[in-house]
Amino acid sequence: MTSRSEHDLLGDRDVPLDVYWGVHTLRATENFPITGMAISAYPHLIEALAAVKEAAALANEELGLLAPQKAAAIVAACREIRDGKLHDQFVVDVIQGGAGTSTNMNANEVVANRALELMGHQKGEYRYLHPNEDVNLGQSTNDVYPTAVKIATVYAVRGLLRAMAVLQDSFGRKAVEFRDVLKMGRTQLQDAVPMTLGQEFSTFAVMLDEDRSRLAEAVELIHEINLGATAIGTGLNAPAGYAESARRHLAEITGLPLVTAANLVEATQDCGAFVQMSGVLKRIAVKLSKGCNDLRLLSSGPGQGEPERTI
Repeated sequence: MTSRSEHDLLGDRDVPLDVYWGVHTLRATENFPITGMAISAYPHLIEALAAVKEAAALANEELGLLAPQKAAAIVAACREIRDGKLHDQFVVDVIQGGAGTSTNMNANEVVANRALELMGHQKGEYRYLHPNEDVNLGQSTNDVYPTAVKIATVYAVRGLLRAMAVLQDSFGRKAVEFRDVLKMGRTQLQDAVPMTLGQEFSTFAVMLDEDRSRLAEAVELIHEINLGATAIGTGLNAPAGYAESARRHLAEITGLPLVTAANLVEATQDCGAFVQMSGVLKRIAVKLSKGCNDLRLLSSGPGQGEPERTI
């Protein structure tokens, strides 16, 4: 056999026997061949999705909704994914219809099929552990996906902040090293008045310090999540206590100081934190581009461009 048969509301489809995704993921790859780039290109997102599924399983077990054996298998599968395994099984396109439903189902199916293997069953034997009924228990794409995107964003921003700090320190050292090197300052690309090369490099260091502060402020808003809101924020099909239990487990798994939004309906429809983050990232990108062009002009010559020349 080279395939297994899976069923959804549209009917039966054959899925390759060796893959961990299932029929919903298969249909998504057929329906949304938009960019040719799979979500596996963003490992932070895959790890974040696995963290959300792990937290949900622990919360559902804690509330008596999920059998311990199933919860343990789901948790083990999620930890493998967070350790970098099975990322190649996340195959849906990064651009898709349905507000991330295909991404959520891709995650549900991969986790379910790996959990089935760990329980001693075959992929696709969903009568023992189901992608929707068990892995997605108490959840909706509308709270899973934004929560995972926020966690992935925090991970990525932390890396960016570290890289910016390295660059800032480098400019700071050069500002000291070049403090006695005179050069011609320019306005409108024309020679203007003298300055030191150290002064020029110090501006880049200050710029990065300011932008790191703005980025750190913006990422604080990303720590507010709506997990437990389910479809529209009313928490339909999520039992009492689920949101707080899932948040607590997710905070422990990720090491992030996550908080549940005070109003889950508002949090489910609002994208203000993402808009603000986008604006700050654009600010950083524009200023880094401007700095790169400044350095390019600095070495352009012919008379006063080279930094090693003095006046």
